[in-house]
Amino acid sequence: MPKIRTNPLLAAVALAHAGGVVAYMPLVTLLLPLQVEALDKSAKIDLLTAAVLIGGVAASVANILFGWLSDRSVEAGGGRRRWVVIGLCALALSYPALALARTPAQLLIAIALAQAAIYAVLAPLFAIIAEEVPSSQKGLAGGLLSLGNPVAATFAVMLLAVPALSDMARFALVPVAAVGLLLPLLALRARRFDPMPEPVQSWDRRDLLIASGSRLLVQLACATLGLYLLYYFQTLVTDDLDVAAGVGTLLMVSYIIPLPVAVIAGRWSDRSGVRRPFLFVSAAVGAMGLLGMAAAADAWLGAIAFCVFAAGTAVFLSLHATFAMQLLPKPDRRGRDLGLVNLANTLPSMIGTLIVWQLATPEDFTLVMLAFAVLTLAGAVMILAVRERPASPAD
Repeated sequence: MPKIRTNPLLAAVALAHAGGVVAYMPLVTLLLPLQVEALDKSAKIDLLTAAVLIGGVAASVANILFGWLSDRSVEAGGGRRRWVVIGLCALALSYPALALARTPAQLLIAIALAQAAIYAVLAPLFAIIAEEVPSSQKGLAGGLLSLGNPVAATFAVMLLAVPALSDMARFALVPVAAVGLLLPLLALRARRFDPMPEPVQSWDRRDLLIASGSRLLVQLACATLGLYLLYYFQTLVTDDLDVAAGVGTLLMVSYIIPLPVAVIAGRWSDRSGVRRPFLFVSAAVGAMGLLGMAAAADAWLGAIAFCVFAAGTAVFLSLHATFAMQLLPKPDRRGRDLGLVNLANTLPSMIGTLIVWQLATPEDFTLVMLAFAVLTLAGAVMILAVRERPASPAD
């Protein structure tokens, strides 16, 4: 068993990423679906699909734009942290706008602003991780990134567990929590810009594209199921249980499970110097969970299958985040290039919602789960085509 070691930077990175996940997970898994249902219950799938598509476009543009702006700041002798702060300020303004939305049009405008603000935070944040965490610790850092999901899911449960909280209070607390988790990293002095020692080779971009394609296929289910999970379990529950509270609790439990696995797998991959086997196995486990969700006859079986899916894909995504950082061809364009790579995070929500829109009904999500299982397994196989950069195993 590999020995786990950490330091203040890795701890701050893990908390900061958790803050980034808090900025969007409660929104897309619970707050937005509930807001959509309150506005137009009969057309909830259509309205939620429109919100995701518009938000995805805004997020994709913001991801590249703010990554590039943070690159320019580094070139000018500044740093990336100022852009994280700007993103947090925008986040604090956009969330109350979501709570105040009273028509579908207002909701769509507010979700576009919120998604742009979220990725104004995440784009420079991932570039900071790429250039400040040593390559020998990137696997461990990737494992620690999985802390974000259970923290965000627990926070989402707490938002729903206090009935006295108004909708405005729930939406306003999200940016407050995000700021608190990001403060430790913002308080640390930026490390000196450390370019990659390897020269750029023609296959760098090829492998980066393959790795991004693999992540996109796996993310199709991850990005979409969070949005429609409430509606999926409504198809399995026949009594008057509080489905929203149950989904929140399920998210919290399912995201705690993979945390120790991701940390150990990340450190193990640092020591071995290879990451593809860990990525393949974890994505394949996620595909098995989706097959279980397709076959589930009741909410308990659906919940168990979702935990299997969440465990596998959470390990895959956390390790893949730092794996892709090691494939970047231009160290002075990390922010921009990561923004392009992270289209594999924003595009799936748009593509996946179209898949749901075509295959799902308010009463049945079976075909959706089968389609996502096939795509996730394809992503697992695709990652094996990446030629990893030679790296010295960590001590």
